[in-house]
Amino acid sequence: MSERENDGSLTALPGRHDPSDEGRGTAAARPGAGAPGAARPGVVYLVGAGPGDPGLFTQRGAELLATADVVLHDELVHPALLDGVREGAEVRSVGKRGGDRVVKDAKQAEIDAELVALGLAGRSVVRLKGGDPFLFGRGSEEAEALARAGVPFEVVPGVCSPLGATAYAGISLTHRNIASSVMIVSGVTRAGKGFDWSELASVRGTICVLMGMQALDTVVAGLTGPGRRDPATPAAAIQWGTRADQRVVTTRLDELPRRAREAGLQSPAVIVVGAVTRLRDALRWFDRKPLFGKRVLVTRPRHQARSTSRLIRLRGGEAVELATIEIHPPPDPARVTEAARGLSGYDAVVFTSENGVACFFREMERLGLDARAFGSARLAAIGVGTAAALAARGVRADIVPGEFRGEELAQALLADPALAERLAARAGRPGVRVLLPRALVAREVLPERLRAAGCEVDVVPVYETRPASTERREELLRALSAGAIDVVLLTSSSTVDSLCDLLGEGAAARLDGVLLASIGPITTATAEKRGLRIGVTAEVSTTAGLLDALDRYFAAQQAVPASAGE
Repeated sequence: MSERENDGSLTALPGRHDPSDEGRGTAAARPGAGAPGAARPGVVYLVGAGPGDPGLFTQRGAELLATADVVLHDELVHPALLDGVREGAEVRSVGKRGGDRVVKDAKQAEIDAELVALGLAGRSVVRLKGGDPFLFGRGSEEAEALARAGVPFEVVPGVCSPLGATAYAGISLTHRNIASSVMIVSGVTRAGKGFDWSELASVRGTICVLMGMQALDTVVAGLTGPGRRDPATPAAAIQWGTRADQRVVTTRLDELPRRAREAGLQSPAVIVVGAVTRLRDALRWFDRKPLFGKRVLVTRPRHQARSTSRLIRLRGGEAVELATIEIHPPPDPARVTEAARGLSGYDAVVFTSENGVACFFREMERLGLDARAFGSARLAAIGVGTAAALAARGVRADIVPGEFRGEELAQALLADPALAERLAARAGRPGVRVLLPRALVAREVLPERLRAAGCEVDVVPVYETRPASTERREELLRALSAGAIDVVLLTSSSTVDSLCDLLGEGAAARLDGVLLASIGPITTATAEKRGLRIGVTAEVSTTAGLLDALDRYFAAQQAVPASAGE
């Protein structure tokens, strides 16, 4: 039993099926096809994915991703956005990188033709484009191709990189006392020739240059020459704006190429020229978050890791999702069926993980049962996460302990007035019946304490955890060797064991260079028995509590240099 609402069990990432495996079927038969606002057959949607942070994606874009037949996306789209694609949809990257204009133009022509063909074939298509489709995104060219072919299309704007990247860098493009206009230009034209910088000679506001990093010296020469910008004009370059790996250089315009090279800045980046860049020191907020830039390993499966990954991104970090355990069906499915059918005979049903809730309710749904099947049974959850999983299925947990451990859950159950009354009334007779749907392997403290108090406890495994594949091990070893992980979240004792087992001999040495963050004292104790050095232990044993502890840890680290210098 873990001290948290999740026992750390993980599944393999759910693969998306090839449409040919399922058949296309009618539009009404596809998931979400009948919902208002769903993607319609034969329509192509040009959707802006935003500048990088998936939290900036539009509600309309998410609605279409969840219902489209086909998604063709740019290479720079954040992978988390693709989690919103419906199962069974066809998903392909059609990104164009590199500086060869002929190759990129040929690739664009292929994309235009494919969008037309898919639309004419009656497929609903999302063309997911970085930033905004119409701002240097060639979305207008794709729309023109669709219009010529008579294919209906819609455009869903996105937060463009000049707005998103500058806001996250703490640079206001306009300011009542500094700049009253903004000019956005491309560093190169369609033909690959440089922009005519003389067009900017009379512009006095802020200038944003996109796609200019590969020829930054030429861009600066054009701005200080024909563009008539003072070489001392404040300027900035923002790489990977709005993401955890965002990097910003501010300096005077004529020094920008040298400073950008020294910092290793490359594409994709936005170049900002104007006095507004001086506001960064006062307005920067994103890269001051304690978790900013930290790569945090989340060892839960993708469908379970999404909420944790989102919390990490909200705190400025980047989640590295890599499951270390796979969930498999229980060894005796008939016992699960029997328990579900006999729910009305139990006085209490106790859930100790979100996985347990999901697996047990899946069997209930298969049998055509709903919340009414629990009858008068008291429902208990080990923590708020498990309680939320029950609530999502229309069931409210009657018992949730203050601390999310098996010991506290047993105490809370025995202290529950309704169960205590039943125990007292049945003295000398068969005691209170308790159903415990859980993992095949878990701590025994909960059932042991309940039995010692006179309860009859049926422990029914509803899933089994197994080690991840060899491929996962190699992927994890590569990430650790490359220094691509800064923090590892240990969310339960089983997470610790599975991670150590996956890494094999020398696991402690391989993890020595990263910060190990534990969700609570039981998990920390397990880790220390495996030879791991825990750097952070949460005071509140929830995912949010663990991330709060990390915030405090890194905030304290950031404060040390400032204090030393005072």
